[in-house]
Amino acid sequence: MAPFISQPSCLMSENSPTRTQSSSHRPGLPLAADLLLLTAVLIIIALNLRPALASIGPLLTPLQADLQMSYTSASWLTILPIIAMGVACFSGFALVRWLGFQRTLSLALLLITLATAARWWVGQSTTLILSALVVGAGIAIVQAIVPALIKANFAERTPTIMGFYVTAIMAGAAIAASLSPTLATLGDWHQGLAYWALLGVVALLVWFAIRRHPRIIIPTATTQQAKQRYLNNPRAWQLAVFFGTATGCYVCALTWLAPAAMELNYSEQQAGLLVGFLTFMEVVAGLLFPWWASKVFDRRPILMVLAITQMLGFIGMACLGEDFLLLSVALAGLGMGGTFPMALIVTMDHHRDPLKAGQLAAFVQGVGYLLGGIAPWLAAAMREQLAQFQYSWWVVVASSLLLLALATQFNPRHYAEKMSVKDA
Repeated sequence: MAPFISQPSCLMSENSPTRTQSSSHRPGLPLAADLLLLTAVLIIIALNLRPALASIGPLLTPLQADLQMSYTSASWLTILPIIAMGVACFSGFALVRWLGFQRTLSLALLLITLATAARWWVGQSTTLILSALVVGAGIAIVQAIVPALIKANFAERTPTIMGFYVTAIMAGAAIAASLSPTLATLGDWHQGLAYWALLGVVALLVWFAIRRHPRIIIPTATTQQAKQRYLNNPRAWQLAVFFGTATGCYVCALTWLAPAAMELNYSEQQAGLLVGFLTFMEVVAGLLFPWWASKVFDRRPILMVLAITQMLGFIGMACLGEDFLLLSVALAGLGMGGTFPMALIVTMDHHRDPLKAGQLAAFVQGVGYLLGGIAPWLAAAMREQLAQFQYSWWVVVASSLLLLALATQFNPRHYAEKMSVKDA
C-alpha cells in the first residue's frame, strides 16, 4: 500500500454541476468500468509522448546527410524539446486554472499532433528544431497535469496505474524506434517522422469522447487554493535531481544508442530494432517495478536495485562491445525503465492531496527535464571530441551512482516532515 492515499474531497470536479462544488457532491464515485475506460484512454495518450523523440535516432544518418547537421547540432533535436518540456511543466497548472483541465489537455495533444505532422514538409534544420520545441511543450503539459488526474481517480492504486501510464510512454518510444525506419521506406525520413501524428489524432478523439464523463474526477484548483511552492524545499530539489538524472540517462540512450550501434556496423533497421529492444525492456520494467512498489511501504530498495542494474548495463555497453551488447542493453533498459515510473511514484507519495501531489510532480519534472536536457549534448560533444561513444556511457555510469546515493534518502516515514518546509 502506498505511504499516502488521495483524499478526493480536496479536489473539485470539472464534471460536477458547478465548478465551485466540492468533489464530495459530484454525481458519483468512478465505477470499475469507468476506471477501466480511463486507464485505456491514459494509455492511448501516453503512447503519444515519445514517438517524436524516439523516431529521430534511427533516422539520424539520412537526416544528418540531408540537412547537413553535425552530431552536436543534431543533438538539439532532443535537447530543445527536453528543455521545452522542463519550462512548460511549470505552466501546466497555470493553464488548468485559466482554461480548465479538459481544454488544457486537449491543447497539449493538439500541439504534439500538429508539430509531428509538420515534419512531413520540413526542408531545413531550423524548422525541424522548431517542431521539436512545440512537441516538447505539448508533452510537458500532458506530463505535468496527468499525474493529478491519476491520483484523484485511483487513490491507493496510483502506483499501479502510474506504472501502466509510464510503461505506455516507453512503449510508444519502442514502437516508434522500431518502425520509423520501415515507415521511411514509404518515402524518406520525413514520412518516418511525420506518420506518428496519426497516434495524436486517435488520442484527441478518445479524450474528446471521455472528457465529460460524469463519474470521472477532473482535478482543478479552486480560487482559494494557493499554488504550492517548492523552490526552498530541499526534498523537492532532491526529487528533481533524481528525476533529472534518470531522464538524462534515458534521453542519452534513446538518442545515441542507434548511432553508436551503426558505428558497430548495424544497419539503420537493425539499430532501430536495438532501440526498440531497449525500450521493450523498459516496458517490462515499467510493469514489474511499479507492481512491486504497490506491495511495499518503503520504495528505497527498489530504487537501489534499479540504479545498480542500470549501471551494470552501461558498464557493459562501455567495456564489452558488440558481443555482449544485447545483454548490456537489456540491463540498461530494465534499470532505466523502472527508474522513470518509480521517480514519479515516489514523488506522488509525498502528498496525500492529489492537487498538491500533481503540483510537486510538475515541479520535479520541470527542473528534472531542464537538468536532463544536458545529457544528449554532453554525449554528442564527447563523441565529436573522442570519436567514440564509449566515454559517453561512462558518464551515464557515474550518473547511476548519483541515483543510487539519492535513493537512500527517500524514507517514507519522513515524507510529511520533509514536505512541511515552506517556501520563503
